[in-house]
Amino acid sequence: MTVAADSATGAASLVQSVDWLAIAPPVTAATVALLVLVADLFVGERHKPLLGYGAVAGLVAALALLVPLRAGDRSTFCLTGGTQACSYTADHFALVIQALVLGGALLTALLSIGDTRKLPAGEFWFLLLASAAGAALLPAARDLATLVVALEVASLPAFALVGIKRGDRRSSEAALKFFLSSVVATAVMLLGVSFVYATTGTLHLTEIAARLDEVPGRFDTLAQAGVALTLVGFAFKTAAAPFHFWVPDTYVGAPLPIAAYLSVVGKAVGFSGLILVTVIGFPSYADVWGPALAVLAALTMTVGNVAALRQTATRARSAVRLLAWSSVGQAGYLLVPIAAAAYSSDAQIGSTVAYALMYAVVNLGAFAVAALVARTHPGNRLSDYRGLYATRPLAALALGFFLLCLAGLPPGIIGLFAKVTVFSAAVDAGLGWLAVVMAVNVVIALYYYLQWAAALYRSPEAAAGEQLSTQPKHRVPAPLTTAIALTAVTGIALSGAPQLVLRFAAVNLF
Repeated sequence: MTVAADSATGAASLVQSVDWLAIAPPVTAATVALLVLVADLFVGERHKPLLGYGAVAGLVAALALLVPLRAGDRSTFCLTGGTQACSYTADHFALVIQALVLGGALLTALLSIGDTRKLPAGEFWFLLLASAAGAALLPAARDLATLVVALEVASLPAFALVGIKRGDRRSSEAALKFFLSSVVATAVMLLGVSFVYATTGTLHLTEIAARLDEVPGRFDTLAQAGVALTLVGFAFKTAAAPFHFWVPDTYVGAPLPIAAYLSVVGKAVGFSGLILVTVIGFPSYADVWGPALAVLAALTMTVGNVAALRQTATRARSAVRLLAWSSVGQAGYLLVPIAAAAYSSDAQIGSTVAYALMYAVVNLGAFAVAALVARTHPGNRLSDYRGLYATRPLAALALGFFLLCLAGLPPGIIGLFAKVTVFSAAVDAGLGWLAVVMAVNVVIALYYYLQWAAALYRSPEAAAGEQLSTQPKHRVPAPLTTAIALTAVTGIALSGAPQLVLRFAAVNLF
């Protein structure tokens, strides 16, 4: 009887309780994805737009479920052997990134309603929601297995979304490049993860951090290789140079809302994963990943800004290409505080989060205006934006504001303050050379941002003006107008009260 009782007690101790509220945001997005896919079988062609509104409602519900978690003190799927290691933690870092990715997915959904007429609606909304569910799961993951699964759940649907335009050669080519680069990144990352597991015997990040300090000398090289390969895998996901080659062609070939999604949500996924493995999992190897990330940051911002500077106004889809290269340059700025954390403290990570929030709002806004212009100018050249103020004054004002925020100039105060926090992170960590490189790149970026902003208010050329005067004014879908208005209002509010975002740079989110 005693043996049976002890056995029953031991079995009970292995049963993990599930905090359903903690995992509610990603579970809600995944559930709605399945519901939309099933509903597509029964909804007629005329009512397909209802699927889009259902996806929007699901994302709003997922965002609302973050409110009860705002204390940031919930964990679930924890080990039962007396340790504090958990696989899912809804701390402040996870909640902020979940708000960013779900909000980005919501704005992408608003941009997509009305643009999915030639696309398979059910599959499109299912893939978008499934990717958003994976993106929401990743920042809360606290073991390498969950981290890799979440990363792939976020990435795999994105491949299909990029190539979802049937019969479009450019879209198929973009999806293939994106797929091949991501597969290579995943393979490299899994090799690194296997090396880390071989040397530590655990997958939980907190346990890895403790055991890497005690790695036997004969395994030290294997552990260093594992750390390095894991970082290389995430460098692909963040579009850090020299692993950025897939970005411009992928953005140009993808549907415009999906390009916006990749530029914000895809980037947030990569950076949140990189932060988790470096700051929580590999702090004892800061002397390995700190200098490496600092060099990657300098290289990434320089490559992105110089390539954006070289875009010609008359090239087809040059506006999207400029935004693509600009996103590579912005990725370099986002890497700076992560590198700085290796030299000072984990609190530097807050600067990356603050900058990512600013970037998400204004970059999605810029893509929203680009989607508006593409309705009348499918080529989406930079020259198509000349004189936009004469035909779409509110859209021109909004785009001008977004570009000034990205450049870090008033009245885009939030962009200026966000850049200052990144500068401060580099200087406080003793990375003065990196701050100088960033300053040079900010000046380079000023040229192409201001050049585009100035073109919005120039008089259109005679031929272009005559063409515009004879064209009927197209009705703008309400969801697209809502997306532009939401991003503009949020950007103005953040510029008026920058402390709403910058406060994350002053606290430790873990």
